[in-house]
Amino acid sequence: MIEANNLCMYYGSFLALDSVSFRAKDNEILGLLGPNGAGKSTLMRILTTFIYPAKGKVTICGFDVTGDPLSVRKIIGYLPENPPLYMDMRVDEFIDFVGKSRGLFGRQLKKRKEWVIEALGICSVYKHIIYELSLGYRQRVGIAQALLHDPKVIILDEPTAGLDPMQIVSIRNLIKGLSSNKTIIFSTHILQEASSISDRLMIIDRGRLIAEGTADDLKKEGLKEKLFFITIGAPRQIAEDALKLIPGLQSFNFIKEDASGTRFLCAVSSYEEALAYINNIIRQKNLDLKELNLKEQSLEEVFMSLFVKKT
Repeated sequence: MIEANNLCMYYGSFLALDSVSFRAKDNEILGLLGPNGAGKSTLMRILTTFIYPAKGKVTICGFDVTGDPLSVRKIIGYLPENPPLYMDMRVDEFIDFVGKSRGLFGRQLKKRKEWVIEALGICSVYKHIIYELSLGYRQRVGIAQALLHDPKVIILDEPTAGLDPMQIVSIRNLIKGLSSNKTIIFSTHILQEASSISDRLMIIDRGRLIAEGTADDLKKEGLKEKLFFITIGAPRQIAEDALKLIPGLQSFNFIKEDASGTRFLCAVSSYEEALAYINNIIRQKNLDLKELNLKEQSLEEVFMSLFVKKT
């Protein structure tokens, strides 16, 4: 559905995108992550023909974004970082204007208007002037204009910005539902949001694509060390002396000491190799192993590990 090859973009002498390549399949949700200034919005503007790349090529549904931008625009729905609203229009007037600009008239326009009004929950403000709306409602109207013409590809830049928790859940569910017959790319700063609704994630930093894959793939790739909890039924000094004998143990941090033993958080490069050494040393020292649990890493930890690793 979308194929990008070696995209580069300069703003003056500043390199905003550096040889970015990726593919998005039919009916796939692709989450785009990265800090402010990473190049996410620049990439989305290229995909939507808002700007042309300095180098590289993008095709969407077979159409080249630089060679045939009008065909690309017909099949794309786009919500930029700042919703493209005419503030002095009423919501209903704006939706009508967008629909007719997209070539919708009569029964087809009426059907699509009814759908976006229901899907985005804007019925209560449908006759309001846009400048009167709260930030959350303006965002929903912005999403409505992106979906009105039933596009094959949807590109959303921070679609849940400014929404309250209930609205965020509603938009997440909407995005999930749309993916049954559409390809969706969306950017967000909320890691849990990206992992919960995306089929794949792309992480961009300083204009470079530093990682992509499912959340599970990124966890495997991004973590340089495995963390595990261990509780040894012995006083702290004896337990520490035993841990120092484990080959490959990168670090261990004391957590607590009580009647059941002493607990540590340990880091190793290979958890599987460490297990054998731990069992041998515990037996040799005639100690009691109370706990040995691999620590589940959060997506935030993976995210930060990838930045340390790749930048």
